[in-house]
Parts: sequence; C-alpha cells; structure tokens
Amino acid sequence: MLYVEILGNLPSLAESEVKALLELADNNFKVLGRDYLLLTSNADERAYSFLNRLGMAHEYGVLLFEAKSLEELYETAKDIEWRNLVKEPFAVDNETMLNCKYEVREIERELGAIIYHQGLKVNLKTPKTVVRVYCGNKLWVGIRKHRFSPKEFEKRKAHHRPFFKPISLHPRISRALVNLARAKNEVLDPFMGSGGILIEAGLMGLKVYGVDIRRDMVEGAKINLEHYGVKDYDLRVGDATKLKEVFPDKTFEAVVTDPPYGTSATLAGRRKDELYIKALESIYEVLDGYLSIAFPKSFDAEKIAERIGFKVLEKHYQRVHGSLERYFYVMKT
Repeated sequence: MLYVEILGNLPSLAESEVKALLELADNNFKVLGRDYLLLTSNADERAYSFLNRLGMAHEYGVLLFEAKSLEELYETAKDIEWRNLVKEPFAVDNETMLNCKYEVREIERELGAIIYHQGLKVNLKTPKTVVRVYCGNKLWVGIRKHRFSPKEFEKRKAHHRPFFKPISLHPRISRALVNLARAKNEVLDPFMGSGGILIEAGLMGLKVYGVDIRRDMVEGAKINLEHYGVKDYDLRVGDATKLKEVFPDKTFEAVVTDPPYGTSATLAGRRKDELYIKALESIYEVLDGYLSIAFPKSFDAEKIAERIGFKVLEKHYQRVHGSLERYFYVMKT
C-alpha cells in the first residue's frame, strides 16, 4: 500500500495525475480512497519510478496502517517491528489536514516514544527515515519515500529561463499534463512557445518534439531546453494546424499543449475558435494515444473534439484571474 499527498490548488487534476501514473506502472494499481489531500493506493514499489514524475504532489510513501482513534493508532504502533521498517535515525512528522477530527498535539511525541523504546535513535533535524502521520477523517501512518522540492519547480518558472516569455504554465501543471497524456517515450507540443511543457517532459527522460510558427520561439525553446539539460529534442518551425506537413511520416503517442489565448497577433491573424478547431483536427491526424490540452472556458472543446473523433475523458477547471477561466482536458483518439 502507498500514499500520495497531493497539492490543494487543483485537487481533481492532481488526483487524476496520480491515477494516470499508477496506470502506467500497472493496470491493476488503483487509487483506493481519498481523505482530503491524502490518496491511498494498492500500488507497491513498482510504482516508485512513475510516481517520481509527479508534478502536483507534495510527497509519496509506504502506507503502514490507518486508525479511527488515537488509542487504536498507539496500540497498532506497539505491535509493529519498527526496526524492520526504519533506518536510524528517525523522526515523526504530523500533517494536520483541514478536515482533521482528532486532537493530535502530542502525536509526534507519543508515536516517537513508541518507536524509540524499540531501541531506535531519533534525530529531528536530519533523519534518515520520516514516519508520517496524517490526520483527517481517519489517522494514517506511513513512511515517506520521496518529497518533491518546491524549489526545483520554482527555478524552472518562466522568468528564470534564459529565453524569457511571461506567458507560460507553471512547471507543476506542465508536468501533470504530460503525465495525464500517459507519455512513456515521447511527447509533442504543437504550440511549444518557449518550451515549458517540453522542459518538464525532457526532464522525465522523454524525447520531446516541438512546433511553433515563429522561428524566434523555436530558437528560444532550444536555448531553454539546453539550459535545463534536455538534449533529446526535435524542434521545428511550423503550423500547428498542419502537423501532417511538419511530420509527414510520424505519429505520436502523446500530445500535450497549451494553445495561445491572446490577441490576433499571437494567433497569427486567426480567430481563436478557428485556430482551436483546426489545431484539434491536425492533432488528431498525427496522434495515436492521449492528448492533454488547455482551452479557455468560452470554447466548447468537448463538442468539437468529439465531432472530430476524440473521446473526451476528463476536464479540470481552473480560474486563473478575473478575465481567464480555463479547462484542462484529457482526450484519447
């Protein structure tokens, strides 16, 4: 059993990302339940390499047990051979979620004492093992396997890239969209801009393909990819509405993209809806797999995509600011 603690800003998107990666690891791996931002799963260590790709998560780990009272938690903990699970020194860390039903002010000290009395050393500053307790509708106890550093994502935000364009998805969201597209080997972004989505995909070890109608953006995206150590790329000047011409002999297992929402200049003189429709038709021609894509709320993407031939699997709402509301869609050919 595993647990994943997801981010709270787009929880439906975050939960779907976890489900997609578990599916990639093994079709039998599922999310079994959710207690506020804590997901539980029947997955095992075979999922680790996939969960390491997560964008919209704080951490994941091994789930040891659940309890419906503090007394049950402490009694269960006393029966566990912690020496078989914990590398010394250890620390206990509690996460009190917004729906916490229990009085847990002393839980770190009490659980830590139980483990300590089995002869294990404590180090609160630099532990080798962190025993995690989550308080929600139930009490959950696990051992952290991986924590995702917010600083790693922050340093890849648009204003930190050598080729800087302010309009770009947050790296966490870009990474989640790649994962929602179930990309195993490669990904195409037909509106790549400065390459934010491709940076995240490349750092996951995927070969990245990118298209932009502006040559300066293609050159800038190359600079950004190289800056972050992404070497396996194929970037081309081209039209996202004519992908079959850009890649005449190629189909893709995953397409991930964030089309422009802006002025007629950034849309190469086309109306937005016209551009989106033609882009969806073009993507459908070169895709044999999943598409993750963002559209403004005003665009009726579901109806149009299904008419083209896509099966719309998911959509996730985000209010960016007063003048922009959008959906992130997951579709399949």
